[in-house]
Amino acid sequence: MNKKKTRVMIVDDQAIPRALFEQYVKHSDRYELEVSVPSAYALDIYLLQYKVDLILLDILMNDGSDGLNAAAKVKEKYPEIKIIAVTSLVDNSFLTRARAAHVDSFWFKEAGEMEILDVMDRTMAGESVYPSFVPQINIGRADNFAFSVRELAVLREMTTGASNAEVAARLGISENTVKVHVRNMLRKTQLSSRTELAIKARTLGIVAVNEAMAAPKGDAKH
Repeated sequence: MNKKKTRVMIVDDQAIPRALFEQYVKHSDRYELEVSVPSAYALDIYLLQYKVDLILLDILMNDGSDGLNAAAKVKEKYPEIKIIAVTSLVDNSFLTRARAAHVDSFWFKEAGEMEILDVMDRTMAGESVYPSFVPQINIGRADNFAFSVRELAVLREMTTGASNAEVAARLGISENTVKVHVRNMLRKTQLSSRTELAIKARTLGIVAVNEAMAAPKGDAKH
């Protein structure tokens, strides 16, 4: 008798990665594709319609849906469903947030230490598979490991187009402290302006922000 295949849901807004995941699943003798969708917004509704064992879940999508917020809700209602967070972004906060959401495993699309099918197999076998390192991305003359946690928090807010005053209000620090962090990051990267720093950080995926991830005003302390 044939062993029952693992039913997979794919959630990714990018057509090419989603199509690749679909092909991996369809050509495997251990998995079958139950549904493939481009947004995490209605994930709970989809799970009322489709019975799945494993979700491959992108973290940040163009429509603003946040895969990690969706994962936390899924795990609360369906703790038996395995979730693998997948992303091409190298925002260091994602690993911490994924663990807090009880995501079973984590995989970087462009720099995974193993193939996604291996991660799927190990996850379905009961392992929690997380990368041993975050990929290194150069930004100017520095890289994503050159910044402190507070600098990354400032940089994350900068990529939304926020002014120094707005960044300060959101993080609960002084505007002068924000300016010091910006100067330090410009010194490290040797980039020419605050705007260039913010654009490159967002483009390279060093920090990522949508409305659901933005820090409320006064939420963080200096």
